[in-house]
Amino acid sequence: MGRRRGFGLRTVTIDRAHASGRVAAILLARSAVAVAPIDEMRAMTNRVGAIADIDSAAFAFSEQGEPSLRDVIRRLRDEGFEDIVLLPLFLPMEPSLKAWLVRVLSRWRNDEPENWPTIRLAPAPMATAVVGAMVEEMARAALMAESLKFPAKTAAEGSMIPTQKHRVLFCMGGPCNNAGAPAVWGHFRNEQIRLDLHTNGEGTVSAKASCLGPCSLAPVVQVYPEGVYYGGVDEAGIDRIIAEHILGGKIVASLAYAPTRGKQRLRPAQTPPRDK
Repeated sequence: MGRRRGFGLRTVTIDRAHASGRVAAILLARSAVAVAPIDEMRAMTNRVGAIADIDSAAFAFSEQGEPSLRDVIRRLRDEGFEDIVLLPLFLPMEPSLKAWLVRVLSRWRNDEPENWPTIRLAPAPMATAVVGAMVEEMARAALMAESLKFPAKTAAEGSMIPTQKHRVLFCMGGPCNNAGAPAVWGHFRNEQIRLDLHTNGEGTVSAKASCLGPCSLAPVVQVYPEGVYYGGVDEAGIDRIIAEHILGGKIVASLAYAPTRGKQRLRPAQTPPRDK
């Protein structure tokens, strides 16, 4: 059977009758960097991979953590899988998740349009009977557990003031979230670790913000100490901001928006060559 070039995002249960070819499942969580939660994801993935109708199973993270959702989808696509089922492990699961996935997947497909598989979204965890049973079991176990022990006196702790020059803020308001901000944030955090941006160059710290203001420019990123607003930022934009602004000291003009007294809209996407 030939590979499909388009994709749809439909909420269905795992069922070979809906599949068009080899089926892969992706267990999707928000983030994890420690060994223990990644081992938990691996164990759950192994259980899903043992299901007869699933040819392969993998896990991915929508925000910080590796592998990223984009990398896993790309790998499965290149391996010839024609059907991918996404299993969201979110409690609670925001109603906007499906719209967010459609927006992000559409952008990724536009960047790499060849041989995209059909992508399906499993029901929310709370829509399944097993989650209710799991919560009941947890409650019964908690009633038998020992109470938490607290020290008689808590020693005062000190904190260090960050010395890093750059502060990178990621807007997580509704429009930015729907435009793919969590995936953009996750890409930056993964690159921050890979490139050791915390200490490399003049140092960089990053944080989420509830809203940075210019919703029409979503996704929005603001970089200090300059306070530069960047709009319409995707993963490629993040790579440029890191290379040219954070490490190179030069504002990425094609992505930047200066404060004015009037309303602004996103400019047409530009992809100028990166400075060498």
